[in-house]
Amino acid sequence: MHEPSYELLKKYADILVKFALRWGKWAKSGETIFVQIPECAKPFYLPLQKAILEVGAHPIMEYLPDGVAKHFYEHANDDQIVFYPSHFLHGKVEQMTHVISVIAEADKHELKDIDPKKIAARIHSRKEYKERRVKKEMDGKMTRTLGLYGTQAMADEAGMSLEEYRNEIIKACYLNYDDPIAERKKTVKNIETIKNKLNALPIEYVRVTWEDADLKIKIWTNRQRLGWWWRNIPSFEIFTSPDRRETNGRIKFNQPLYHFGQIIKDIYLKFENGVIVDFDASENKEGLKEMINIPNANKVWEFSLTDGRFSHITKFMGETLYDENMWGPEGNTHIAIGSAYNETFTGDASKLTEKEIEELWFNQSAEHTDIISTKRRTVTATLSDGTEKIIYQNGQFTV
Repeated sequence: MHEPSYELLKKYADILVKFALRWGKWAKSGETIFVQIPECAKPFYLPLQKAILEVGAHPIMEYLPDGVAKHFYEHANDDQIVFYPSHFLHGKVEQMTHVISVIAEADKHELKDIDPKKIAARIHSRKEYKERRVKKEMDGKMTRTLGLYGTQAMADEAGMSLEEYRNEIIKACYLNYDDPIAERKKTVKNIETIKNKLNALPIEYVRVTWEDADLKIKIWTNRQRLGWWWRNIPSFEIFTSPDRRETNGRIKFNQPLYHFGQIIKDIYLKFENGVIVDFDASENKEGLKEMINIPNANKVWEFSLTDGRFSHITKFMGETLYDENMWGPEGNTHIAIGSAYNETFTGDASKLTEKEIEELWFNQSAEHTDIISTKRRTVTATLSDGTEKIIYQNGQFTV
């Protein structure tokens, strides 16, 4: 079996600890870093712990055994599924300064026979935990990041050998460079330049068009475009949370979605005044229905574009973290249904009251699911003076 060397994994761990946390400014001595790492990513455990100890922070490692989720759903009753251990979860939020979540799966289809309603109920029961983490992050008291560790099951699902799959991770994270962080900063500079140009435009609407899409989305002038190059490793996207009330039209997605332990293919969504009024899928439409039925998950709350010039991800990986940033001749378009990102507010989002968040139409939900297309899209912006400007075409930003 192809196994990455300790040296390579330590280089990867350094990116997560010494670049991604604290908005690209390293974690600090005395801080607490909470790490969630599955059993199937065990070789990554020690390099991560070493990187944390090197900066003087305190690691709290949550080691997640493989193959136990299905057993829980098979044997838990309804009360056990939605049980909310408030003291434990709230204490975690209070203790953590940073969070690193390692995505790795020993079985991509472990939950395929579990009723999606049970999984949806479990997710919704954790809404307060999610909201507390978001608030702490918005207050500038916590940062978080994600990283991917490739397994045989993940490689098999993507139709690659394990070596090929892990090489995609190596390229995407610049681990084939002597100084991955320096290379990452060069890409960040280019993405930030485009992001700033977009934010300088008084965009009122964007219209996404092609043969399988005609979707009009309102972008308030009090929304900014963001690039989360630190929160997701890697990330090449530029996104915003729109005003969902004036999202109208249809769009189809050619990339499969893994959700609730199941795969959903060829998703079609139709919106009227920001709400999904029709949907379809060629495979697992029922799973899509249960996802949409989670409170407030029937609305669009992120619109994102990836420029094909920047992404080093060249193949479908079967994981949203990578697939939402995948390079292609036509770029990458995705939207998310569920919770919005208050950070896209042009003012100080940390000071927004619950009433102001509601008035600004920042949706709150336990769900946030990205749905992806790599088919051709033309994105035309309508500016505040009524003029139109193409901002994205042939897989690239045109600003």
